[in-house]
This record gives sequence, structure tokens and C-alpha cells, in this order.
Amino acid sequence: MLPSRYNLTNLRRVVRDPRRLRTEAEALGSRLNRAVAARRHPPGDAVAIMDEDWDNCFVLDACRYDLFAERHDLPGELRKVTSAGSQSLEFMERNFAGETHHDAVYVTANPFVTRLDDGVFHRVVDCFADEWDPDLGTVPPGAVADAARAASERYPGKRLLVHFMQPHYPFIGERGRDLDSGGVTGHVTGQAKTDEPTDSIWDRLADGDPDVSPETAWAAYAENFDLVQEHVADLAAALDGKTVVTADHGNLFGERQWPVPFRRYGHPARLRVPELVEVPWHELPADERRTVTADPPEQTDDVASDTVRDRLDHLGYA
Repeated sequence: MLPSRYNLTNLRRVVRDPRRLRTEAEALGSRLNRAVAARRHPPGDAVAIMDEDWDNCFVLDACRYDLFAERHDLPGELRKVTSAGSQSLEFMERNFAGETHHDAVYVTANPFVTRLDDGVFHRVVDCFADEWDPDLGTVPPGAVADAARAASERYPGKRLLVHFMQPHYPFIGERGRDLDSGGVTGHVTGQAKTDEPTDSIWDRLADGDPDVSPETAWAAYAENFDLVQEHVADLAAALDGKTVVTADHGNLFGERQWPVPFRRYGHPARLRVPELVEVPWHELPADERRTVTADPPEQTDDVASDTVRDRLDHLGYA
């Protein structure tokens, strides 16, 4: 039986605006592609990061495995693992929702953490609430690293989970800041917030914007990785225990999907293709391990819902 939206009224709308037919075809194709990709890379094969052996786990947002493998200069051993999500909220829900990790402190710049129930971690440190840079339209990596150092000092007997926002856009390096001021994220023009919504870099690429290319976007993306890697290396050197570096998901740069060969950009939810769910798992050398204990969770300060929505807008999620 056909869906109810396939009716005479909508047929007339398609005749008046044929773009509606393309939109519907893309929706159907995306649904099929998601179903096929999920069979190839089922979530059940994903790494459960909280079950792995580490004292410090650094999560890079939207970091592809190939980008990390090509550009990192960290000591230790790298392997490829499968992420639980192709987007941050999926990653968090499948790794943390309904669980308790009272031996861990989560220092994060990603606003999706507010979607988790209270009491999952011993403490959540919301960097986006206090360290959001209005000129950059994101939380810079140095602010996250500083918050992680402070958390390590305050909670010396806890595992430390540190979620950086880079290399996820907005692109904050020299080249990234030179991208067209049409916006590299929603509500961002260059480095500043705007009153009117603007297309993200991925929307612009998907629409064929002549002022930006996948190569330019990749260079800015790689620059973001280089920036965050400096802080990752310094933070790892400052902390005791075993440190691993991974990612919540990857990113698409126009790769054609299968079996419906649409080009996709960014990191759509529930699309389990290699570029999105194959992520790095890099273990740094460690001589000594931290003694870790679990304690009842501390209260995390609430962040106003409109603030969360605003900052999700800036990151292109809302």
C-alpha cells in the first residue's frame, strides 16, 4: 500500500514544482542506502569505548580514519575500529545511554551531551557552556585541554573522557578562516555568529556552490585536525596513565553511496558507511597506570535549553 502522502494534491504540487520529486526520490534513496549500509557495518560490531582499557580517552569529533592515519605524528600503535554512530548523538546514545560510569569524568565540547540522562558519569564538564568562543563559533581545542587538566587535578582517581570538537567544522585555522563568508556552519559567517541562518559547508558543497570545492574543504578540515592534534599531544604528555585517541564518527566529502549513487557530505545520522563509521583507535605508550575508583555522581549544572539549541544550530545539527 502506498504512503498517504502519495495523493492527488501532492501530485499537483510536483507538477508545479518538479524539485519536489527529486526531494522525494532522494529521501527514498537515502532510506535504502541506510538499510544496505547497516547490514554491511552493523552497530553490533562497533567498539564499546567504555569497555576498552584506558585511563584517558580523547575523542576527536568527525575525524575520519584516513585523515588521522595520514597526518598524525603521535607515538604508539594505531588500528581501525568501527564507531557506534555516524553522528555524535548516535555515538553518545549507543555508548553511554542507560549505563553508569561513575569511575569516569566526561569533559566535552559537544552540546549533545545534554541529551543524556543525569548520572551516567561521575561528573560531566560542559565546556560549551563556559568556553564557547563567539568569534570562532565553537569551543577551541585549547579550552578543552585546559578543562581536562583541571578535571584531572580535581578528580585524580577517575578515568578521563575528553571530547574535542575538532576537526569538525567550523574551520578555525588560517586557511579555514579564509573560506567564503557565506558560512562554514549554520549561523556562522567566517568566524562570527550571524542573525540569519546560513548554509553549512556541507550544504554548499551538496548544492554545487562554485565558491567552495571538496579539495578546499578537505584542506581546512585537515588544518583543524593539525590544530587539535597539538593540544592532544600536549595533554597526553601532561596526564598520567594510558591514553587512547579515537573519534565519534567520520565525515563524507561527496562519496557516492550505494545502491542509490547519491553524493553525500557531512555526517548524516544512521548512515553506516566506511567514511563515517571507520575511525582511529590510537594507543599511546604508558609506563604507569592510574588507580581508578567509582564514586556517586556529582550534580552537573543545567544549561538553558535555548542555549543548547543555539549552539547545535552553530554546529549544523539543529
